[in-house]
Amino acid sequence: MPRAGLDPTAVVAAGAALADEVGLAQLTMGLLAERVGVRTPSLYKHVAGQEDLNRRIAALALSEAADAVGGAVQGYAGRDALAAAARAFRAFVLEHPGRYAATVGLEPSGPDDPLAIASQRLLDAFTAVLRGYDIAESDVHHALRTLRSFCHGFATLQAAGGFQWSTDIDESFEWLIAFADRGLRAR
Repeated sequence: MPRAGLDPTAVVAAGAALADEVGLAQLTMGLLAERVGVRTPSLYKHVAGQEDLNRRIAALALSEAADAVGGAVQGYAGRDALAAAARAFRAFVLEHPGRYAATVGLEPSGPDDPLAIASQRLLDAFTAVLRGYDIAESDVHHALRTLRSFCHGFATLQAAGGFQWSTDIDESFEWLIAFADRGLRAR
C-alpha cells in the first residue's frame, strides 16, 4: 500500500527539489526514497524508474518555465517582452538548475506526452515575444532557436559558475538582451 500523502505528483515534486539541491546527475531513486522517507522499491508504485522520474521532472520544469515566461510577457511587446521573457527564463534556470537540466535533450514520445505539451507552452510564450518583431513566418523557428540559445546558454553558464570575471553579471545579461533585440529588429 502506498504511503499516505505520497503519490506521483509528490514524488516528482520531491525529486525536482532534490535535483535542484544536488544536481540532476546526482539524483537517484535511493536518494529520493531517503528524502521522502520510504524504501526505494516503494517509489516504483509512483514512477516507473529513474528515466520516468527524469521525464516527469522535465515536464514539470517546462511547465513551470512556461508559466514564468508566459506570465512575465503579459502586456508587453517588442524589447520589453523580450527582456521580460529572458529575465523570467534566466531566473527560473538559476532557481531550479537541476530540474531545468532534465529538460535538455529529451524527445517527446508523441503529441499527448506531457513533455510535448509543456514544451509547446514554453515555445508559445517565446513565440508571443516574436510577434513584436517583423519576423517572417518562415524564420520563426530560427528566431526561437536563437532566443533559446541566448537564454539557455547564459543562464546555464551562470548557474554552473561559468562567469568568473569581476564585471557585473546582470549588466552582461542586459547587454545580451539589447544585442538580441537589435538582431531581431535587423532581421
